[in-house]
Amino acid sequence: MADKTKQPQRHLSFSVCVVVLAIAYIYVSTVFVFIDRWLGLFSSPGIINAVVFTAIASMCVFTYRAAISTDPGRVPSTYMPDVEDVESPIHEIKRKSGDLRYCQKCSHYKPPRAHHCRVCKRCVLRMDHHCIWINNCVGHANYRIFFIFVSYAVSACIYSLVLLMGSLAYDGLGDGEKNGSSFRTVYVVSGLLLVPLSIALSVLLGWHIYLVVHNKTTIEYQEGVRALWLAEKGGNIYKHPYDLGPYENLTSVLGPNILGWLWPTANHLDSGVRFRTIYDLAQSASASK
Repeated sequence: MADKTKQPQRHLSFSVCVVVLAIAYIYVSTVFVFIDRWLGLFSSPGIINAVVFTAIASMCVFTYRAAISTDPGRVPSTYMPDVEDVESPIHEIKRKSGDLRYCQKCSHYKPPRAHHCRVCKRCVLRMDHHCIWINNCVGHANYRIFFIFVSYAVSACIYSLVLLMGSLAYDGLGDGEKNGSSFRTVYVVSGLLLVPLSIALSVLLGWHIYLVVHNKTTIEYQEGVRALWLAEKGGNIYKHPYDLGPYENLTSVLGPNILGWLWPTANHLDSGVRFRTIYDLAQSASASK
């Protein structure tokens, strides 16, 4: 298992404060302005919508906190690649020299899919990227949590945007000067915040759905573009070695229990120093014959 004795020191950054303030503003404006003015906060539809939105917002806050506080995955100090291990048919090597990947800054070998983060100043297992909005790397141990957080954030923003438009349409039917003038600023600010946020987060979620289905990280996608170009140039066919098929990819990243995909846990994860590849599938298929 990965060494978890050393935990990174998390500090409250400016970007994290911005996210927290945005979540708080969206929640207050949605519940106490949009729902209250459109449906009535104490009516049955108002109570139902307030409860549902509060539940989504609560999960958004919970998963955001978990994404910040969860260590993305450290390379064990005792890790050493075993080139003679028959159960590990793939070893990542340096592009130019062909040697096993070694981090000069951390002074240890890097497992497959691990990369050094210049911000965190250490190697991260199955590193996807460093996210300033969670002040943390997104890697092996917290990628699923990050993915679930983005999913809840998209749901909350779109839900709030629908309530905003419904409330605005309802206010437009009445006396605008009497009912809407004092809340005009809230509508304008919320619209300017929710529209670009919903679009940006939806694009981000769509991107990571693509990565999960193909069992890639953002770094591996960028490296794969070059590998594909080189393979085609040499008349070969490139296939991502960790792409096990859509279902296997989903369960390997998000876990085998589909109902558990909505909860930010990572109990299905192993050490993160070895991952199943297409070569494992080929060996299993040949052994079963």
